Amino acid sequence: MTAMKDIYIDKVVVHMGVGESGERLVKAEDLVKQITGQKPVRTIAKRTQPAFGIRKGAPIGCKVTLRRENAEKFITTALDIIERRLAPSQFDRTGNVSFGIEEHTDFPGMSYDPTIGIYGMDVNVVLEYKGARIARRSVERRKLPADQKVNKEEAIAFMCENYRVEV
Repeated sequence: MTAMKDIYIDKVVVHMGVGESGERLVKAEDLVKQITGQKPVRTIAKRTQPAFGIRKGAPIGCKVTLRRENAEKFITTALDIIERRLAPSQFDRTGNVSFGIEEHTDFPGMSYDPTIGIYGMDVNVVLEYKGARIARRSVERRKLPADQKVNKEEAIAFMCENYRVEV
């Protein structure tokens, strides 16, 4: 395999959707900061959902983007929590992996606190080949060739080899 065909983790996005702003969102932000070690960014509602009491533009969750060593460390911990099992449906056709963690208390050092409650989170892992930056850079941007995009089978193989994941 050539150097340009080496798959790596571009980023890991940890998202905690609360569904409302206020005290619950502040608690969720604190939890995400404790778990990841980075300050989260609030996510806002794209459209109004009257059935859920959500208005467009209202903050309803928080997320953190982890890269490099932080991403590697977090993904190892998160995979341990889900017992290193992923379903094929959790991989998309462009090589991304998404899974959920039901309780924040599963993380090391976290315990249940009745004043906080229990929060779940979504983890999205973005896999890329080296050289994929040509599609995002501002100078001399190029279209990424089809063979330079990670597909589902390659993503599954990468996760099985590097993280001992069962699919």
